[in-house]
Amino acid sequence: MDKKELISKAIEARNLSYSPYSHFAVGAAVLTKDGKVFQGANIENSAYPLCMCAERNALYNAMMHGYSKKDFVMLALSADTDGPCSPCGACRQVISELFPKDAPILMTNLKGALQETTISELLPFAFSEDDLK
Repeated sequence: MDKKELISKAIEARNLSYSPYSHFAVGAAVLTKDGKVFQGANIENSAYPLCMCAERNALYNAMMHGYSKKDFVMLALSADTDGPCSPCGACRQVISELFPKDAPILMTNLKGALQETTISELLPFAFSEDDLK
């Protein structure tokens, strides 16, 4: 699967967003080494701290199907933003633990903008298991 196809899967997942409060729908898709794609969309709740972002939902979806960090090769996310949609801080922290440090993260929008990065670039000083020792 190429980048364009994975971005399409992220945009497709965005249609499953439940965002009645913010009206900010986000979709994500994670690609595994064996070619499977796991999607996620943001799901809101009137008690905002209980909301879950698309990126975390996609990664958790894959993990619930038996996949792990060693299996992930690329992550895409998309929203209706002016520029490429970037993961929030909470998602960056989760991605830093559950996604390979140098695997591509495709930040996109519905207008076709694309910025490719890695979690190492997005969160260079991530809190990790090493900090718990």
